[in-house]
Amino acid sequence: MVQYCGFIGTPELILIFVAILLLFGGKKIPELAKGLGKGMREFKKTVDEEGLANDLKDVASNINDFKQDVEKINPKNILKTDSKAAHHKK
Repeated sequence: MVQYCGFIGTPELILIFVAILLLFGGKKIPELAKGLGKGMREFKKTVDEEGLANDLKDVASNINDFKQDVEKINPKNILKTDSKAAHHKK
């Protein structure tokens, strides 16, 4: 028997569905699915409206700029730059 760690297969999905059916009953499942779908739609709408993806890209860009600035003042890099400059002057 081969088992794949981390993957949800058909038996697992059936077991999850049966557990949900036992916990909530057949009448509640459509209501839960409807609520879940509504929540997902609202989340997508909010992300699109507020441009969160663009904001995240801006934050990532700022972090990269900060990282480059830190690398410039890193003592190891300063010593490398100074030694290269000294070799070019000779």
